[in-house]
Amino acid sequence: MSCSTILKAKGYKLTPQRRLVVEYFHEHDAHLTADEIIRFIEERAPGVDKSTVYRTLDLLENIGCIVKSEVDGHFIYHHAEEGHHHHLRCRSCGTTIECKEDLFDDIAHILMEEYGFQPDFKHMVIQGLCDECKQKQR
Repeated sequence: MSCSTILKAKGYKLTPQRRLVVEYFHEHDAHLTADEIIRFIEERAPGVDKSTVYRTLDLLENIGCIVKSEVDGHFIYHHAEEGHHHHLRCRSCGTTIECKEDLFDDIAHILMEEYGFQPDFKHMVIQGLCDECKQKQR
């Protein structure tokens, strides 16, 4: 279901600003930063306040249209239709490796069984060293 449909179904108006943000996500399959989205909005609708874009991103995350993750102290966003996946990010060279959604299934099971805690492993970014950088350090 599209973000526009979800917004309307949940009783939110599809304002011109929201429409632009939704459009940007549907046109790009990448992980996006707020700055990239803001630049896109400013090109098409000069004068739109950054806080409007941030509020729209928060709304879209809260209703399940987009997923937000933190990488190196910055937030990235991707369309929820891409599914949940995880990343291994090399802290030396910046290489990012995408991992399968079920990567944390065993840990989630242990946390649930031993602690009664249900973790939310929607979009994890794990910092470390890739094989190439690890070899260079030896």
